[in-house]
Amino acid sequence: MIGEEGEWMFSLHTEQKVFDIGGVKVGGIPGKDPTVLIGTIFYRKQKLVQDERRGIFDRDQAEKLIRRQEELSDITGNPCMLDVEGSTAQALEKYINFAAENTDVPLMIGGPTPEVREAGLNLVEEGGLADRVVYNSLMPGCGVDEIEKISEAGVTSAVMLAYNVTDLTSSGRINALTGLLEASQGLGIEKPLLDTFVMDVPSLGIAFQALTKVKTDLGLPAGCGPHNAIGLWKGLRKKMGLRSIRSIVASVNAFAASAGADWILYGPLEAAGVVFPSVAMVDVAYAFPRISEGARLSGNHPLFKIA
Repeated sequence: MIGEEGEWMFSLHTEQKVFDIGGVKVGGIPGKDPTVLIGTIFYRKQKLVQDERRGIFDRDQAEKLIRRQEELSDITGNPCMLDVEGSTAQALEKYINFAAENTDVPLMIGGPTPEVREAGLNLVEEGGLADRVVYNSLMPGCGVDEIEKISEAGVTSAVMLAYNVTDLTSSGRINALTGLLEASQGLGIEKPLLDTFVMDVPSLGIAFQALTKVKTDLGLPAGCGPHNAIGLWKGLRKKMGLRSIRSIVASVNAFAASAGADWILYGPLEAAGVVFPSVAMVDVAYAFPRISEGARLSGNHPLFKIA
């Protein structure tokens, strides 16, 4: 990973901002700062969800998955968050309550519409959870009302999605993010997490290219959800077989880490067992060049945890 002039590929000349969200630090320099891994629970068609509209689910199984992610985070040194999704306001409220009671890690909250997400925000405000919540997500064209409701709930962090249907290049993604940052300026979103937007397998390269560009140009924590590419790979199971899926999940998330992602929405919480080791390995591989440059790593860095 050495450039043409012999420089480490992540010689970022823009100051890299690091945000503390619920005790988890996000952002910084690849190799020095571990990648934050975020698994999703209560997603559509998850087996443990028995009624997605009413928010009825297998509580024991949900807790086991949460504990497993936390265990792997402790083993590898990669910090974690929990992405809580809900298809209705009723369901999302139940899911947030459960998650808040069963884990201390930061929570991303998301839903299919602003109205559903707003219900989640109301609960966050009432429950005093704002300092450990990330709103997922803001898209270009979102109204000022939505941004103000996030701020009114006391939430200061939000995912900003580089969704640009008219320009799918990395520059187009940067333009979309810049527009969102400008639209939210002064409205309370102090800790934006920039998502370079993965749609499918062909979009992976552009999204990963945009990761480095975001960090170089803006210096803000950047990441993405590479699992989206797997979900939309229609021929995967038929052409490659079920056994291939685990290796592809590990590969695509390691690929995102190697491209410089500060945080990764790695997909279903069930995938934690293959994602944490693969991303920790990348963080360890990138650590030595940083040490040679004089960087001092935290004692919890994967370099000191997985050997």
